[in-house]
Amino acid sequence: MAKWMVAAKKADFNEIAEKYQITPVLARIMRNRDIVGDKEIEKFLHGDLKDLHAPFLMKDLETAAKLILEKIREERRIRIIGDYDVDGICATYILLSGIRALSGKVDTVIPHRVKDGYGLNENLIEDAGEDGIDTIITCDNGIAAAAQIQMAKEMGMTVVVTDHHEVPFEEGKEGRRYLLPGADAVVDPKQPECGYPFKQICGAVVAAKLIQSMFEFSGFKETDPTGYKELMEEMLTFEALATVCDVMELKDENRIIVKKGLSLMAETKNPGLKALLMVNGIEDKELSPYHVGFIIGPCMNATGRLDTAKRALELFEEKDWKNAVTIAGDLKSLNDSRKQMTEEGVKEAIAQVEETEIGRDRVLVVYLPDCHESLAGIIAGKVREKYGKPAFVLTRGEEGVKGSGRSIETYNMYEEMTACKELFTRYGGHKMAAGLSLESEEAVDVFRKMLNDNCRLTKEDFEEIVHIDVPMPLAYADKDFIRELSLLEPFGVGNPKPLFARKDISLLSGRRMGKNRNVGKYRIADENGALYEMIYFGDLEAFDAFLQGRCGEDTVKRLYEGSIREKEAVIGMAYYPDLNYYAGRETIQIVMQNYC
Repeated sequence: MAKWMVAAKKADFNEIAEKYQITPVLARIMRNRDIVGDKEIEKFLHGDLKDLHAPFLMKDLETAAKLILEKIREERRIRIIGDYDVDGICATYILLSGIRALSGKVDTVIPHRVKDGYGLNENLIEDAGEDGIDTIITCDNGIAAAAQIQMAKEMGMTVVVTDHHEVPFEEGKEGRRYLLPGADAVVDPKQPECGYPFKQICGAVVAAKLIQSMFEFSGFKETDPTGYKELMEEMLTFEALATVCDVMELKDENRIIVKKGLSLMAETKNPGLKALLMVNGIEDKELSPYHVGFIIGPCMNATGRLDTAKRALELFEEKDWKNAVTIAGDLKSLNDSRKQMTEEGVKEAIAQVEETEIGRDRVLVVYLPDCHESLAGIIAGKVREKYGKPAFVLTRGEEGVKGSGRSIETYNMYEEMTACKELFTRYGGHKMAAGLSLESEEAVDVFRKMLNDNCRLTKEDFEEIVHIDVPMPLAYADKDFIRELSLLEPFGVGNPKPLFARKDISLLSGRRMGKNRNVGKYRIADENGALYEMIYFGDLEAFDAFLQGRCGEDTVKRLYEGSIREKEAVIGMAYYPDLNYYAGRETIQIVMQNYC
């Protein structure tokens, strides 16, 4: 069972509520998210584009902007080298659109996941030299490519790095030494001495900040105000897309970018993005981070996994509507194939964990030699989710072994990998996710053993904690309060949906719904006998087993038959109240997140 913890942060909630015309409960939720002080509260409730941080606060950004503008004026050939995930594709598109608007001679290369691997490599540098490229701009990569950048410099090229990943480092007697690449400009908010006030932005936002500053230096805003406005809005749309899909925390300016970007996305003029919304049946919906992270993003990622991410970039560059619909349909089909392959890989990974000694490890390392290497990260995430442990999934690559890891909050994956970096031919990432290459299959067990020998995780680190914002009667969750909760949106990592809790909830009837009968819908009563509809999207088998242990098998059987009596099956519930719209009616629906 999970451990429930009720937030106990102090403030004068009534005073805040009166000042900002909100309920004390909403004031308490904001305090739980460390939103304190008039400036931060106002920004959280009513933040707008004017509240975004100035690009020039980022180290080297002004240098990079002026350098690229000079190359454009000199008509030098510029090449953008991006990455094959959503953030890399969006960052590439933002840089490409911005530089083209300034009449730059620019093209793009997105590495092939299998043939090239992540980021810069020597072949890409050699190709650029042969093609007469003067300047390379990286996006969503480059911070860990010191050797490749040095090679480009020796060939006479100018290199500008735009990235958001952790800076590589090595530990020595005098402490940590950061290993910055020797580029002409390095724009990455995580580098030492960068004064940018919010470090958790994605690669597409870094790219957009660079283009914004180039627009300002060039006078583009004044010479073409209409074009400037349209490009800034389009950039914001792709920044929002990348921020959600790269799982950035929805705090500070990320929250504003996503909130404003999603509203613009619904009205996008980009034929490719519009087509992608259409083929997925969400073109007329009020878009949320869910639609972006679980529908649009996977379609884009599928191209980089099973084909080439260039297809997604081509989609956003496409101006012809019929062609855009064709490409968008191809992306959706690829994603459908990816889902099936992923399900098979997850089953095999779970079998290894549960049927071998691997399951006893604190850090799970699963080797699936025949799995498509592009699916390793997705499968690792599913394994991490099921067992609550850091998980790596490794596959047989064209050369050696490749893999990806997904972590838990208490385990800094990048730092733990750095402690055994001599095993890798390449590696990189951050606290919650990482990628790696090993020279041979023989290194897999060595890697697994070293990670677990070095592991300092305790039993408490694995314990699931449910953070309760407010213990609150269901009666408080009326329609007005539920509508007020929308002030806290968009929800996501770093700004989760608020969670409330109540004991003495009686289950009165239940039924299983959905194609796979994996959603539970229940009629419930609170301690005063008031009736509500409750829905549960979690593990129904585990919930039924919990109820059987508490109430008996016969009681659970009668629950689903609808013949149970009040107070026969009573639970405590962590929940979120929502409004359900069906057949023109608006009703309150309680969404159960956890139980005890």
